[in-house]
Amino acid sequence: VQLQASGGGLVQAGDSLRLSCVSSGSTFRGYNVGWFRQSPGKEREFVANLKWNGGTTIYADSLKGRFTMSRDITKNTVYLQMNSLLPDDTAVYHCAASSRIIWSQIGVPSSYEHWGQGTQVTVSS
Repeated sequence: VQLQASGGGLVQAGDSLRLSCVSSGSTFRGYNVGWFRQSPGKEREFVANLKWNGGTTIYADSLKGRFTMSRDITKNTVYLQMNSLLPDDTAVYHCAASSRIIWSQIGVPSSYEHWGQGTQVTVSS
């Protein structure tokens, strides 16, 4: 599984962005796909996860209601819709995938064996 994230950019507070993560070389079937973000000087932070088989999602508590994960099976792509963006949402956003994750470890970066290169999201005030 090779992941490529895209869709980042520079926006103003209150705007929306949709990030995409596409898998090349292999389908996401059987994988959990997660989004993480990292800003300078901070640890990588869990954002959301989607179980490809069935589409179950889980979100970081602080982001519920603003961020939504979805998938397009035909395009082998997952999305992260981010609404009402805040300057604190500024970070590099990474998608990751795991075929053997333990549900209780969904939010732990080391639980994922495949990572994309990240896409920068900058929110100005």
